[in-house]
Amino acid sequence: MKQAEKRAVFCAIAAAALYALNSPVSKLLLHEISSTMMAALLYLGAGLGLLALRPFRKGKGERPLTKKDLPYTIGMVLLDIAAPICLMLGLTRTTAANASLLNNFEIVATALIALFLFKEQISKRLWAAIFLVTASSILLTVEDVSSLSFSIGSVFVLLACVCWGFENNCTRMLSQKDPLEIVIIKGFGSGLGSLVIALVLGESIPAVRFLLAALLLGFFAYGLSICFYIYAQRELGAAKTSTYYALAPFIGVFLSFLMLREPLTLSFIIALAVMVAGAYLAATDTPA
Repeated sequence: MKQAEKRAVFCAIAAAALYALNSPVSKLLLHEISSTMMAALLYLGAGLGLLALRPFRKGKGERPLTKKDLPYTIGMVLLDIAAPICLMLGLTRTTAANASLLNNFEIVATALIALFLFKEQISKRLWAAIFLVTASSILLTVEDVSSLSFSIGSVFVLLACVCWGFENNCTRMLSQKDPLEIVIIKGFGSGLGSLVIALVLGESIPAVRFLLAALLLGFFAYGLSICFYIYAQRELGAAKTSTYYALAPFIGVFLSFLMLREPLTLSFIIALAVMVAGAYLAATDTPA
């Protein structure tokens, strides 16, 4: 593995580890903050945090966004408004561990969109990983196998994954540009858009301590995580980066059990085993 690829893999894993904080900590904060307001604060925290860091950055040679990048930039912002709102709605209706594991469906969405819309190549090994992750996602979405009743919370999480799959590919088209500029635009664009929606829906601003906690979570789980993700995409591409990012849900599951003491069900254990197999195939896939 080349040195540049090693750095990219490190960035992808760092992005996953930071994002893993999102589901369990958001689940706790959602007791005090409404779902759309929470989504807004997460992205505003990302934008504010990286705007504050920008003057201290050592590298000044990054390329700025241009008018040609506008369609992908707009798509990125709109999708980043929809995705976290869906995720927060899902978290209010399902466990944090379930939501964390379902986040692996983002691999499937990102890879398929990269294949059909952006013509990235997908190996047989990655196809096998996609099949296993999809099967596991179906197991997690079905609440009662005998009656085939579906968990609406899981459906919202899957919708978030599809939105992020499209968004990952939009971001891939911008990955050669300044990551801090991209995340600042993401943060303020998506955060302010979600904030307007939250206020229109009548959601209230939370108490200061919860507001600051949500902003801080957004800085780490969205801001720094997305920055690392963009650096990884430069070398690895959208589909490959998303496979290394598959580590995030498993860290999230561990944190959910550790912090929230959520119970294990048989269907969850089966789905976890299938998801582990799929994530392993994805993460060990190598280009032809």
